[in-house]
Amino acid sequence: METNSNLTDIRPRLAALRAEDRHLRLRDAARRLGASEGELISSFRGGPTIRLRREWAAMLEAMPSLGEVMALTRNEHAVIEKVGRFEKIEVQGHAGLVLGTAIDLRLFLDHWRAGFAVKDDAEVGLRRSLQFFDASGTAVHKIFINEDSDAAEFERFVHRFADADQTAADEFRDYPAPAAERADAEIDVDGLRAAWAEMKDTHDFVFLLRRFGVSRTQALRLAGPQWTAPVPVASLRTILDTAASSGLPIMVFIGNRGAIEIHTGPVKTVKPTGAWMNVLDADFNLHVHEPGLAAAWLVRKPTVDGIVTAVEFYDAADEVVGLLFGKRKPGELELPEWRTLAESLA
Repeated sequence: METNSNLTDIRPRLAALRAEDRHLRLRDAARRLGASEGELISSFRGGPTIRLRREWAAMLEAMPSLGEVMALTRNEHAVIEKVGRFEKIEVQGHAGLVLGTAIDLRLFLDHWRAGFAVKDDAEVGLRRSLQFFDASGTAVHKIFINEDSDAAEFERFVHRFADADQTAADEFRDYPAPAAERADAEIDVDGLRAAWAEMKDTHDFVFLLRRFGVSRTQALRLAGPQWTAPVPVASLRTILDTAASSGLPIMVFIGNRGAIEIHTGPVKTVKPTGAWMNVLDADFNLHVHEPGLAAAWLVRKPTVDGIVTAVEFYDAADEVVGLLFGKRKPGELELPEWRTLAESLA
């Protein structure tokens, strides 16, 4: 959305919305106020919000000092929350990796445009956190301080990275509309299928899309039944329920243009609530708005470790909502129990 310059009265308006609905998420409140979430957070500079310098790599390297935190990543229809510590951190150019036992992230820092430290403010629903936004003011990643975090280190972190200029307005603009998908008749389908069969790693898929000029869902449609098959969107419930009842460890990828957060391991407490499908475990929460799921695909990719099977969920705009795999590491074969479950969906 265009930058909203009329935010001087945001606090009382937000407080009024919160009084009506104490569970109102800031993302939803921002929309009701005609602003992006980034604008909303930025508007509290000088109060509970402090703008941070754009030193993303240095910030990531300092994250371990905070101790245990809750890391949150979301997109339009799904939210993932993991409790743990920032451990092994690697930054190369615009690519960031956090490879911890609990917090596992893939970060695309070229999309990080603004960062803020947020202090507690119960009236408007703010919690101590570090929040990062893309150029449109959409949150890409948030880190929440809890009772097991190092509060003193949080204060030192904020002091170290606070921007010297807290007065200039933060400007956010919508991203341009994505290019229209090419007609299927224009695609080299035989070439695409041959290249698919030659993949050696799941990450080769991104390069395949670029090479053949296809969207992600277009590639799934054209790959052929050897590699892909549509499955019901209700497959999400089937997978989570089966994993919870059987103890099957899985991998859940939830992301946006600036970050992907990954859960690897068991799923224990699966609880649907209204339109939401939830996992409510001690150190892992997942919330998926099921009406937002428009399509799901069983996807098989050849790798040097054999076939890797995923179940992928998309919204009506063909944007990825989430990807599910069986637990595995490079060099390991796919769990046969996962493959049996995934194949049964088709």
